[in-house]
Order: sequence, then structure tokens, then C-alpha cells
Amino acid sequence: MTQEIKNSPVLEVIDLHVSIEDKEILKGVNLTVNIGEVHAIMGPNGSGKSTLANVLAGRPEYTVTGGQVLYKGMDLLSMLPELRAREGIFLAFQYPVELPGVRTWQFLKASVDAIRQHRGEKVLSVREFDKLLDEKREIVEMDTDLVKRSVNEGFSGGEKKRNEIMQMALLDPTLALLDETDSGLDIDALRIVSEGVNKVRSDKNAFVLVTHYQRILNYITPDYVHVLVDGSIVRSGGRELALELEDKGYEWLRDQVAV
Repeated sequence: MTQEIKNSPVLEVIDLHVSIEDKEILKGVNLTVNIGEVHAIMGPNGSGKSTLANVLAGRPEYTVTGGQVLYKGMDLLSMLPELRAREGIFLAFQYPVELPGVRTWQFLKASVDAIRQHRGEKVLSVREFDKLLDEKREIVEMDTDLVKRSVNEGFSGGEKKRNEIMQMALLDPTLALLDETDSGLDIDALRIVSEGVNKVRSDKNAFVLVTHYQRILNYITPDYVHVLVDGSIVRSGGRELALELEDKGYEWLRDQVAV
């Protein structure tokens, strides 16, 4: 891959303003993510981190009141959520939902089929999909019995997060949005999930990793760290910024912004 392609923007967020129920949450966010990069979005509770991820994925309860978002040069905000997914955007939820009656295997096969058809590729046979599923399942150390159950039904918190990373690996997105994937994970589950992300990470995709704490960044090394406070990015830097936040907390940034 040439340097020019590797450094091409996959996501451009330009002066983005977002509200929910007439309350402004994002107040002019600017962010550029190039292919091959991992960006960590950090900030205190209620700062708008999850809102940013959800708006990029197309969740309908949010209202964009200003700004622009480009995905691979396309107007992302005009695209339906299902088209965003087919075009290579993946959202890992902070709280993965259960889908009673929908078997995990069937859900994953249908998802992969839809992506492949959109790309003009042939649908995998059952045997081909099972082989691919086994490869991706091993990445997150997922028990074979879990893929026979309904989606996330009866799964532990860690199993739900592993299931999402396995789904991400299967779908091979261009842009993965990870909304507090570390939330509720013990140290072993955090390591397994992080290793899964690192195995999927390449110079052909990009990640936006939303997190409240820096502990996941001990496993997934970001290229950039951005701090979101009160709906705006107030500081950007490298990995060292996350360590500084761990040491000082977020209040010192609030004080600087207030000044």
C-alpha cells in the first residue's frame, strides 16, 4: 500500500452539532480518521462520546443540527443505517442487545451474506461459512456452543463483547466504531477482546475507540487520543495523553477549558 492511500481519510467529521430531545450534546466536533489509524475518544460521563459513535452509525434518535460527515468522500449523514453497514461501517454496542429466537449462526451468516452481495461477491456456502466462522471464533476464544444459541441470550457480559468482536472480524469493516467495548469486562475478557481487535486491525481499516478509562489502551495502542468534554474535543495527542488523563483525571481539562 502506498503512503498516499494509507493516509487517505476514511472519516471526516466537520463542525458536527447533534441534539437529542432539544438538548445539544455535540457542539462542533471536528475529527479526521485516516485509513490504517486507531483513534481513541476519551472523556467523562455525559461528554458525548457514545453520541458521536451512534450518530456515525446512524441511530435515528439523534438529530444532526449542523455540520457534515464524509465517509470515503460520501455524505454519511444522508445514508440509511443499513447502507452504512453494507459500505463497511461497524458499531460495537456498549450494551449489546439480545435477539431471542434468532440463532447466532443464522444471524452471522445473513450478515456476511448481505455484505458480500453488496460488494459483488458470491455468497459463501454453509461449509465455507463454517470454516470462516471457526477461524474468527478462535480469535476471541468463543465457545462453539454459543453460536448455536439465540444472539446474546444467556451470554455473560464478556461473551456478548466477544461475540461482537467475532462479528466484526467476520464482516471485515473499513471503519469500526467501538463504543466502550471495555465496559464491564474483567481483566481476562478485556485481554481477549483487545487481542481480537488487534488481530483485525490492519492498514486497510480504521478504528474509533470510545472509552472512559485508559486501561484498554494498555492492550490496543492508539495512534491518536482525543478528549471530548461538554460536547467538544478539547485536547488531542498521542498515547501519552491517555496516561496523563489517568494521572490527573478530567477536571484539570475542564478547568483549562473554563479559563
